[in-house]
Amino acid sequence: MKKRRSWKWTLSDQQITKLTNWFAFLVVLILIGWGIRKLFENINYEYTNDAQVSEYINPVISRVGGFIVEVRYNDNQEVKKGDTLLLVDSREYLYEEKQQQALIDREDANIAVLNSQKDIQSRKNDALEKKISAQTAKVWKQNLEFERYKYLHDQQSSTAQKLEMVQSELEVMKSELSSLEQELLAGKAESEDIEVKKQVVEAEKKRLSALLGRKNLDVSYTVITAPYNGRMGKRSIEAGQMINPGEVLGFIVNDETPTWIIANYKETQIRNIQLNDKVKVVADAFPDKTFTGKVISIAPATGSAFSLLPPDNATGNYVKIVQRIPVRIELDDKTARTYLRSGMNVNVWIPKN
Repeated sequence: MKKRRSWKWTLSDQQITKLTNWFAFLVVLILIGWGIRKLFENINYEYTNDAQVSEYINPVISRVGGFIVEVRYNDNQEVKKGDTLLLVDSREYLYEEKQQQALIDREDANIAVLNSQKDIQSRKNDALEKKISAQTAKVWKQNLEFERYKYLHDQQSSTAQKLEMVQSELEVMKSELSSLEQELLAGKAESEDIEVKKQVVEAEKKRLSALLGRKNLDVSYTVITAPYNGRMGKRSIEAGQMINPGEVLGFIVNDETPTWIIANYKETQIRNIQLNDKVKVVADAFPDKTFTGKVISIAPATGSAFSLLPPDNATGNYVKIVQRIPVRIELDDKTARTYLRSGMNVNVWIPKN
């Protein structure tokens, strides 16, 4: 029976030293290369890794209350502007809309009645004017008759009794004419009163029409749509759930606005940063992909100055800390949102001026 040979590799001290020297030399080369790179970046760029991706994230809010009838989106779903996201039970709002429309129809009927009354009164006034014209002619004729009999009486060619009879008939006719004129004035006043009533009814109709418009809006608000192209966040609402006006039902990321970076640079770096400077961005999630952009704004104050409780350096316990100033960078690549998500960490390089 043959025995297996066992091969043993042994290294001498000289060989171990040689390998160690080579390994140390490679490490030194790597460190030198890394140092040269960092030195080059420090000389030519303002660098920070305190930077995050930002996008407009807006809440989806209900403007009416009620029960959710249907939910038409899922977690992280892409939506287009106008797509229906949620349906709220609209029956109550439809009933109120119909009730408001009925009130407007009632005012239309009142306006029709007033128009009819005004038309009737106008015809009465026209008839009175014709009667007044006829009565005026009669008074004129009777006045001539009175003048003639007066002349005859003065010439003693007619009796006083006849003159008195003609005069009394003239006075009766004048009285009837005055009565007709007063009746015409009353008729015109009635027409004006009807017109005033009509204006009141029309004003009420306008008020009710405005309320109807509000009811129409309430009905339209029961259909909650996407305000713009975007991506929905986590779905936290279900059919049958009761909601209140103003309640947040979800969040949507706006895809119609550019993605931007908020880079928090140290105050000692700001002097080398100007508006419209070109920027290089590398995300931690995609170290092999470089994005480009430009500086579009620099915050007017440090981040701590905008905090809810800004530091008070006059309290006697002052410790100097290098402050950071937010710099907004807009990315040139329109497809950046394909890779980047709001809140991601990125590294930013801005060439020194």
